Amino acid sequence: MPKTEPKHPLAEVFGFATTDQSAKANAARQNRLCPFNNKVPNCTKDKAKNPLGVCSIHHRDTHTITCPVRFREDWAITTDAANFFFGENARWSSLTEVRLPDADNKSAGNIDVVLVAYDEREKIIDFGALEVQAVYISGNVRDPFEHFMKNPKANQNMDWSGQPNYPRPDYLSSSRKRLAPQLLFKGGIINAWGKRSAVAMDKQFFATLPKLKTLPKHKADIGWFIYDLVFDATTKRYQLTKVDEIFTAFSASLLALTTTKPGDIKKFMGTLQDKLDEKLESPPTTKSIDSPF
Repeated sequence: MPKTEPKHPLAEVFGFATTDQSAKANAARQNRLCPFNNKVPNCTKDKAKNPLGVCSIHHRDTHTITCPVRFREDWAITTDAANFFFGENARWSSLTEVRLPDADNKSAGNIDVVLVAYDEREKIIDFGALEVQAVYISGNVRDPFEHFMKNPKANQNMDWSGQPNYPRPDYLSSSRKRLAPQLLFKGGIINAWGKRSAVAMDKQFFATLPKLKTLPKHKADIGWFIYDLVFDATTKRYQLTKVDEIFTAFSASLLALTTTKPGDIKKFMGTLQDKLDEKLESPPTTKSIDSPF
């Protein structure tokens, strides 16, 4: 039986399930708050004055995280990454949005979170880079968001399924346009320095990636920390929960993510033949030229 899109595309708005009509949920919507450790108390996604407060969306029979700040719940991602970088007993702290320079002191981008280990004199002795990978959306998510926000109580079970540009996760663009370039440019510098990287992402996104060859934790360059949103019926909220972690080599992972599986060469040759036949069968373009005599 084919999977169908849910009627309501939005899973969480301003940190709360769309079906949550509690005082906290309504206050978050009214004040456009972010409960997940944003740089300011308010949501700033897309537009600071009119933020797109969608944290996650439904897709078929599951859901996926579309805002990178959503991964900051209780800062569990930093604890998991720090254990990979430094071990269990290290003193460490986290720094967000750190500019990464290349050899010409030009920016290779900002690292989402840099974890630093320090000694008893508070001098940094090691560091690692944590990248957070949310999912791009294809279609229009602002229209259902604004419709929901007009009356969250009446629209908590709204049917958006017949609307044009229904929002869906775009996993392919998320990996090719976001994840792979992040590893290539920023991850390449971190790896050249002999430091480790970590990637936090949700299990729906991770399931679309090519199979990665794993290594023992102590031999790995990259730690992949996979999370899911688990609904708690008591609190009526989704909880960010780690469901898996794997460890890989940098070069092998980059090769797997950037290598496209080839299609059938015979079909491509057939396409070329069709185009050639079409070109050769078209009558040549001729023009009459007046005689110069």
